[in-house]
Amino acid sequence: MPSSRPLRADARRNREALLAAAREAFLSGEADAHVEEIARRAGVAVGTLYRHFETREALVEEVYRQEVDELCAAPARLLDGHAPDEALRRFLLLLVEHAAVGKGMAVALESIMATDSPVFDDSRTQMAEALGQLLKAGTQAGTIRGDLSGRTLLRALGGICGMHATEGWQDEAAQITAILFDGLRYGAQTAG
Repeated sequence: MPSSRPLRADARRNREALLAAAREAFLSGEADAHVEEIARRAGVAVGTLYRHFETREALVEEVYRQEVDELCAAPARLLDGHAPDEALRRFLLLLVEHAAVGKGMAVALESIMATDSPVFDDSRTQMAEALGQLLKAGTQAGTIRGDLSGRTLLRALGGICGMHATEGWQDEAAQITAILFDGLRYGAQTAG
């Protein structure tokens, strides 16, 4: 976004409508949706879209960034409602779901892979920190082993979610994630 000034209420609504329309298009597999179509679905002129997002790639990047922000806000909520090990298990499954969503956005994301956008590095860092938060809570509770970092666990999940080219991959990924989770509990120091 070109300016750091707070948006007027109508401009904020337009921006949110554009992001919602783009998200819906990209996640439903319409990765090649044109900016004109996204603007139409948002109920704004294409010029309004370009006032908020200088390029189509900037719009794609912001949609992806929102997806990751929502995902990485989950650990606090999960820890509020569940024991740390259960919160971690649920978050691991959310990461598998995120990979499935990412598959729907994959073509759209390809447009920013060739740029020098830090969005992927930033996203990996956010996800690793979210996992680290859950690992730390589980270690402190004595239900999760303490010899693993969030970054290492994210790499393991990356391998699991990298299977998404095959039919039925999400069910298999959930099964493998359950095995990984069991391994995270093995050797935990029970709090006493």
